Amino acid sequence: MPLSALLLVAVAAFLHAWWNLLMKRAGAGGLVFVWGICAATSLVFALPVLAVLRSELAAADVAIGAAVLVSAAVHTLYLWVLQRGYAAGDLSVVYPVARGVGPALAALGAIVLLGEAATVASIAGLALIVAGTFTIAGGWGMWRAPARLAAGIAWGAAIGVTIAVYTVNDGRAVRLLDADPIVFYWLVNVVQALALAPWIAHRAGEVRTMIARHGRTLFAVGVLSPLGYMLALQAMKLAPVSHVAPARELSMLIAAFLGARVLGEGHLGRRVAGAALIAAGVAALALAGR
Repeated sequence: MPLSALLLVAVAAFLHAWWNLLMKRAGAGGLVFVWGICAATSLVFALPVLAVLRSELAAADVAIGAAVLVSAAVHTLYLWVLQRGYAAGDLSVVYPVARGVGPALAALGAIVLLGEAATVASIAGLALIVAGTFTIAGGWGMWRAPARLAAGIAWGAAIGVTIAVYTVNDGRAVRLLDADPIVFYWLVNVVQALALAPWIAHRAGEVRTMIARHGRTLFAVGVLSPLGYMLALQAMKLAPVSHVAPARELSMLIAAFLGARVLGEGHLGRRVAGAALIAAGVAALALAGR
């Protein structure tokens, strides 16, 4: 993996862990919260897209438009399931399970569906990252977990499936269809906001309450989430999706620390061990592209 792609992934990982912490702290919201995030993203990124990237917007074709629609549907489901998962389980369980299942399936999907090459180094890197997330989530002991932990694991797996679907779809759009990452993901958020608008129109009271309680969080997530993902999409233009998807799990290094220190979820030693496995996996992926 080129150094430029790895640097993009590293910054994206930090932003991803940050906005997930903010969403966990917010604690609720459902589709009203999802709409708020999409609306914030649509407004914040409208200026660069419409003022600077108009030519890229005009160049979008039918195939890219179809990818936008698929991505909008799956990202909406992803954000809704993510909130349900955080309501049911701990950040330090839901997040690593989701970020282990998702990239593993995405990498396999990219190899099978997008025709990307699988090397010994890339497979080893993927295996190390999955092992690291598995360790952080509790190892084999998590399958004997109490109800709340088991629910967190189940929701994390469901989130992981949505991550895999939108990663392969979006990676195809920017890598094979040559979609601009900023324009592409801005359009995804615009479609999400417009699609949810009729449903939101009948819940004006909930929207006002949500903005009053979580306005700053909505704005922060509406900026940090797309910015991090746009950087990841740009990395997919420079390196194979099957390398970038698992390498994004650098965010686990940050999430493990935040879960243990900021949210007081404990088990720092185990999570450091898992983080070391993830770091080794990312190093293997970096070597795989050389």
